[in-house]
Amino acid sequence: MADRITTQFAIIGAGAGGLCAGIQLRNSGRNDFLIFDREPKVGGTWYRNTYPGAACDIASHLYCYSFAPSPDWSRPFAPQPEIQAYFEKIATDFGLRDHLRLSVGVRSACWDESRARWRLALDSGAEVESRFVVSALGMFGRPSIPALPGLADFAGTRFHSAEWNHDHDLSGERVGVIGSAASAVQFVPEIAKQASQLFVFQRTPNWVLPKEDVPYTPEQREAFRRQPELMAERRQNLFNLVEYSLEYERKDFSAVPEEMGRKALEVVRDPVTRARLTPDHPFGCKRPLLSNDYLQTFNRANVELVVDPIDRITADAIVTRDGQSRPVDTIVLATGFETTRYASAIETVGRGGRRLDEVWAEGPEAYLGLTTSGFPNLFMLYGPNTNGGNSIILMLEYQVEYMIRLLDAAEKENADWIDVRSDVLRDYNDRLQQELAGIPVLQASCNGYYRSPSGRIVTQWPHNFAAYRARIDEDSLASFETGRGSA
Repeated sequence: MADRITTQFAIIGAGAGGLCAGIQLRNSGRNDFLIFDREPKVGGTWYRNTYPGAACDIASHLYCYSFAPSPDWSRPFAPQPEIQAYFEKIATDFGLRDHLRLSVGVRSACWDESRARWRLALDSGAEVESRFVVSALGMFGRPSIPALPGLADFAGTRFHSAEWNHDHDLSGERVGVIGSAASAVQFVPEIAKQASQLFVFQRTPNWVLPKEDVPYTPEQREAFRRQPELMAERRQNLFNLVEYSLEYERKDFSAVPEEMGRKALEVVRDPVTRARLTPDHPFGCKRPLLSNDYLQTFNRANVELVVDPIDRITADAIVTRDGQSRPVDTIVLATGFETTRYASAIETVGRGGRRLDEVWAEGPEAYLGLTTSGFPNLFMLYGPNTNGGNSIILMLEYQVEYMIRLLDAAEKENADWIDVRSDVLRDYNDRLQQELAGIPVLQASCNGYYRSPSGRIVTQWPHNFAAYRARIDEDSLASFETGRGSA
């Protein structure tokens, strides 16, 4: 018989969301929880994404837990190794090591109506019985592989940016990068220094803005260490700046960053290349990008920007629709992630045998991004429509705080389970989609990852983070059904 594990809380994912959930469950006196992750270390996306130049595009003093600021960042926008080290330190400092079950993937989750418990099947064959499930899978767990004719037959080296092959030396090679968004903007300048020829295949240009990223001096870091109020002040200033930038209703919402973007493009010497790198969509339609060296890379003699669509891939080349064949030794896919799956990335079966992927056939939706009807005691961190331009770690803190408040209220009612009312979910998402429809920049066509195949925007929060905080603060258990198991 397969091993049986019992726990009150099964947390899926040991990234920023899963660690935050564990910390706050402990702080609330709930110590019976386990954190599962298929990777051998904590950190989630910051453990997996190790491509050259990987860094955060939210300033580091904001991209950390409010209850655990760090004086050790080497620069305003920390590189991946420092962020990964931060989460490792968090897991140790907050006593989460004994709760971690690393290199343990969760295959499925099924709700047992009579016992009011979730049954999770692990990749190891073991089974977990838990009262609650916290899905901290986030948006960036599964790389998106494009359906390009001939890709599987390519005879050279091929890998996705999220699965970087560090054993493969790009020195002197002809490299084709497919994609030009967040990861490409960071690694293209690095590999351009190694490759003999680099082709960057761009579908849609992006707004790329400069960032203030001068490394901190030892004296500055020592000041942060001795005077924590300096970090708090910097965090608040960063928060205020980003919150202001997220006010979509402002008439100048796009004007100022677009002016900055066009100014940044002046560094590109070739006017044809500069024009091809210039977006024709409004700022905010796609994820804004930050870089101080991406645009400059296209001044290199060994770098070519390709905007003709890819027709097919042969054993040793990438062929565009104009018939031109560009020989390559290595293909790097900078094609992003399957961002609209959320908790449905794992087979999840709720009340009445309803499958989450079927319920979400037209696109994922959740009440305040955290719960969805028919799936009791399932909480989703960084769930549908909670993505925004501010620090996602702050959003996670808000959501975990809200979850703890709901748990406290349910315990007072002696309820075994809570499930958001279907009418509440429907009204909330109807209103949410109306709000999204009223934001012109989000309705522009620009090939972003915000939409499900049905065309509905399922990733973005349409306001600043203070507005989200206000909505969860006014919510209560009245939005939920509650009940007890029969067994």
